[in-house]
Amino acid sequence: MNTTLYSWISGGTRRTISGSSHQLFVRQDGPIGGKPVTLLHGFPTSSFDWAGVMPHLTGTGYRVTTLDFLGYGNSDKPYPYRYSLIEQADLVRGLWRDLGIDRTALVAHDYGVSVAQELLSREPNRIESMAWLNGGMFPDLHRPADFQRRLAELSGDAAEEYVTETRYRGALLGVFGRPVPDHTLGEMWTDFSKSGGARAAPALLGYMAERREHAARWSHAVESYSGPQTFIWGPADPISGSHVLLRIRDKAPLANIIVLDNPPPVGHFPQVEAPKLVGSLLFNHLYAANPTKTRP
Repeated sequence: MNTTLYSWISGGTRRTISGSSHQLFVRQDGPIGGKPVTLLHGFPTSSFDWAGVMPHLTGTGYRVTTLDFLGYGNSDKPYPYRYSLIEQADLVRGLWRDLGIDRTALVAHDYGVSVAQELLSREPNRIESMAWLNGGMFPDLHRPADFQRRLAELSGDAAEEYVTETRYRGALLGVFGRPVPDHTLGEMWTDFSKSGGARAAPALLGYMAERREHAARWSHAVESYSGPQTFIWGPADPISGSHVLLRIRDKAPLANIIVLDNPPPVGHFPQVEAPKLVGSLLFNHLYAANPTKTRP
């Protein structure tokens, strides 16, 4: 990931989304007339996760929209607040409305997987194609890390004391399968911790209960989706890794499933651990879903 956090933030804007009083950090990259692609990030990070894959998409003509969810990165982090995956989906839809995006390819990782499932359950015809990276789409198979379990038990003030940079880095290193540059980890920490990020984090973790509440509907959204689907999966992920693949093959038998198991196998953050590979795979997925587009 060669893009710095500073340049990533400098390339976007904070904007108030229709139907909300909150401001989200939003970027649009690539030619204005390019085919729309929306990338949704995970916990406990931000849209900066996608910086390494961006050149593979924008350089081939796609118009890529990224955002920091409410409570993440450079977006508002209200506290106290009851964060909800349903509201995050509302905000994405509001952003699409504001930007004039009627149909889009959708790429989702981790927390963003649940938001994408909600969007898919509401308006599947709006999603041109679907690419999934490691996430807890089947709650009974989700294995939260110790960091998540401990953080979910804390209040905001106690969370700020608990989540040091050392502990944050350790939590990420515990779910990576491949080495990630130290400066990248440092920038991920900076983006997480700014504006009281640690204080808001326990409330964000309410997504684990919300996943269980909507499990049947969200699983059905994946099973019934008729558009192109690709799963780009890191098997060395202790949270949502190789143990999820059998369920994916059962629920989405027509999907393209790509397991990133070449040594060393990829872990929970494919787009951060292997950005060039994932960028190339995402381009291939998008091209296959839209073969009329000219390949570079």
